[in-house]
Amino acid sequence: MTWAHRAHFLAFASLAMRYVLVDRARARRTMKRGGAGDHVTFDDEVVGADGLAALVLDLNDALERLAAWDPRLARVVDCRFFGGLTESETAEALGLTVRTVQRDWVKARIILRRALGA
Repeated sequence: MTWAHRAHFLAFASLAMRYVLVDRARARRTMKRGGAGDHVTFDDEVVGADGLAALVLDLNDALERLAAWDPRLARVVDCRFFGGLTESETAEALGLTVRTVQRDWVKARIILRRALGA
């Protein structure tokens, strides 16, 4: 795969990080329920506690529902939360203005807080 620019790569990496964390949380839930599988060494401080693993899975479910309703909001969350991109990096990666990213970030966080019951 070729990258159009650095921001394009960072947006892709943000989504990949989300999938890594979700897969780890699913594996942890499976092991907790007695599922057999290979033990994978992973820094438990990232997704170690059962509560944190459950939160990552709940967040992923909420993000999937958000993406069905407004894909751009979900992409902003992926870049900002999972990728750690700044507002300007997110804007560049998604081809948006910084102000649009700011508004989308606020809106997405409100929607996700409600979806997660927080």
